[in-house]
Amino acid sequence: MLIGFLLSAYAIVANDAIQTLGTFIAANRQRPWQSLWLFASGILTIVLLYGWLKSGGDPAYGRLNKFPFDPSTAAELYGPLCVIPPLTLLILTRFGLPVSTTFLILTFFAPKNLASMVTKSLLGYGLALAVGLITFKLVKNYLARQESKTVVDPWWVPLQWITTAFLWSQWLIQDLANLFIYFPRDGEPGQQTLSLSWLLIGLFAMVFMQLIIMREGGGKVQEIVDQKSGTSDVREAALINLVYGLVILFFKEYSNMPMSTTWVFLGLLAGREIAYQLGQKGEELTSPWSMIGSDLLKATLGLVVSVIIALGMQGQLTSFFG
Repeated sequence: MLIGFLLSAYAIVANDAIQTLGTFIAANRQRPWQSLWLFASGILTIVLLYGWLKSGGDPAYGRLNKFPFDPSTAAELYGPLCVIPPLTLLILTRFGLPVSTTFLILTFFAPKNLASMVTKSLLGYGLALAVGLITFKLVKNYLARQESKTVVDPWWVPLQWITTAFLWSQWLIQDLANLFIYFPRDGEPGQQTLSLSWLLIGLFAMVFMQLIIMREGGGKVQEIVDQKSGTSDVREAALINLVYGLVILFFKEYSNMPMSTTWVFLGLLAGREIAYQLGQKGEELTSPWSMIGSDLLKATLGLVVSVIIALGMQGQLTSFFG
C-alpha cells in the first residue's frame, strides 16, 4: 500500500504536476530551483491541510466518494498488483507520454467509473480547446505588443506567481484523489476520513518527490511544454495558468467525479496554438496541426494502455469491451 503510494506520488508529480507547473518552470529558468520548490510545496501544504481540516478528515475534497475504501477487499486490491499502475505510469512518463494518472490508477480500483471519467475528461478537452482558442485569439495582438518590449512590465511577474498558485491549488483539489486512494480510510462510503499520520506521510512524500523533479528541471514531460511557442514568456505563462485553472475550477464545481487534467491541459495548448496560427498562410499552418495531432495521439495511446492494464489486472477486459 505504502509502496504503491510512493511510486504513484513520484509518477504523478513527474507527469501531471509538470503539466500544471510546467509553464511556471519554463518562465523561471533563471531562478534557483529551490525557490520554485518552496513555493510549490507551500501551496501543496496549505491545500492539503485545509482540505483535511475543513472536511473533517478528507484530503481529496470529496473526489473519493465514489471510490470507497472497503476493508473486505483491501487484501486483494492493495496487494502486489496495486504497484503495477504507478510503475506503468512511471515507465510511460520516462518516455515522455502525457499519460492520465486518473484513468490508470482510479480505473484499477473502480472500473465501473471509467465511462464517467472519460466522458468528463473529453468534455474538459473540448472546453479547454474552445476557451483557449477564444482567449488567445482575443489577446494575441496585445501580447505581441507586450513581447516587443525589451523590458517586461514588473507587474507580470507577481501576476504569474499568483495565477500559478491558483492553478496549482485547483489541480491539487482535482487530482489528490489519485494519491490518497492508496491509503486506508475509515467510515461509511461517501464519508470516509484519513488519519493524521497517513496524511503527514503523504504530505512529506509529495514534498520530497517535488524536490526531485524540480532539481531535474521538470523531467521528460517538461519537454512537451517547452516545445510550445512562448511558454517561457512570463506573460504567456500567466494567461495559460489562469485559463487552465478556471477550466479545472468549472469542472470541480460541475461534479465530484475525477477527471483527467492531462486532457484539459492538452486541449488548452491546442486551442492556444490554433489561435496563434489563425490568419497565417501556407506552410506556417503545418507545424501547429502536426504538433496538436502528435500530442493527441500520445494522450490517446496513453489512455488505451492505461485502460487495458487497469482492466486487465481486474480481469474485466472481456466484460468491459464485450
